[in-house]
Amino acid sequence: MKLAIMGAMPEEIAPILEKIGTYTTTEFAGNRYYEATYNNVDLVIAYSKIGKVFSTLTAATMIEHFGAQKLLFSGVAGAISSELKVGDLIVATKLSQHDLDITAFGHPFGYVPEGKVFVETDAQLLALSKIVASEMGLHVKEGIIATGDQFVANEERKNWIGSTFGADALEMEGGSVAVVCDALHVPFFILRAISDAADMDASFSFDAFLESSAKISAEFVMKMVEKLG
Repeated sequence: MKLAIMGAMPEEIAPILEKIGTYTTTEFAGNRYYEATYNNVDLVIAYSKIGKVFSTLTAATMIEHFGAQKLLFSGVAGAISSELKVGDLIVATKLSQHDLDITAFGHPFGYVPEGKVFVETDAQLLALSKIVASEMGLHVKEGIIATGDQFVANEERKNWIGSTFGADALEMEGGSVAVVCDALHVPFFILRAISDAADMDASFSFDAFLESSAKISAEFVMKMVEKLG
């Protein structure tokens, strides 16, 4: 079996590459892909760059060009739910695209003909993540994640996304990765660490958080890899 491990930024995959140690690098379609074997599982690892277009390209490449049969994504997200605090982990049960809007033609937000408002993640990978969370002593929330090509800092917009899609968190890649994996019948899993929420204070450093959360997420993802081996 070949697994894809994906992030949006280099910091999100750096701890995974460090843990693996030895890998080969392939440059393809304007990106770098790292291949290795870990615990008898073949891996292809990449960061896509930020946004739906780049994440779509990267996910499709990992599946179609490198032959990935399952995909695990980890990164950061902003909280919508008041239950989520900075540093919390959330796994997506399903994902939507909050900036997809052809409501002028009578369709709901997030929908296009022959598409879906929500794409559900793989039930078996979700179940596996619960086992890993328990073994790591982590409380991981399950919820709906909304994706869009916008960094949403406006509270009114966040509340609208929450009420329209029932979303608990929002980010810029998961929904598009979900569409690719669903279309190509590849089971996928999305893990996000909350990087901004209502409980933030003025001393918060995003760069420091990204480094620390990436290490926790990397450990989580690699324990999933070990169980899939």
